[in-house]
Amino acid sequence: MTIEQFEPLHPGEFIKEVYLTPFDIGSNQLARELKLSNGLISRLINNIANVTPDIALRLSSVLGRSPESWLKMQDNYDLWEAKQHFNSGQFKLLQLA
Repeated sequence: MTIEQFEPLHPGEFIKEVYLTPFDIGSNQLARELKLSNGLISRLINNIANVTPDIALRLSSVLGRSPESWLKMQDNYDLWEAKQHFNSGQFKLLQLA
């Protein structure tokens, strides 16, 4: 029996749902505060761009949460995505010892 893991939120979706929409903050304003391009922030909140260590530090400074939490959110999303296309049947566990 396998346990189905729910799809984690992409950090951009989280930013949109928790910060931008409820507080009526636009992506251009967020871009200015983060000192990043409008295009990059647009790609981030549309789940196209990923949170990098630099962006995590900026998000932490502007929105709060630790930089590690932003990176962990991105890692969780990336791992979930990879699992959707991974075929473990192609691999055999090494017998060590």
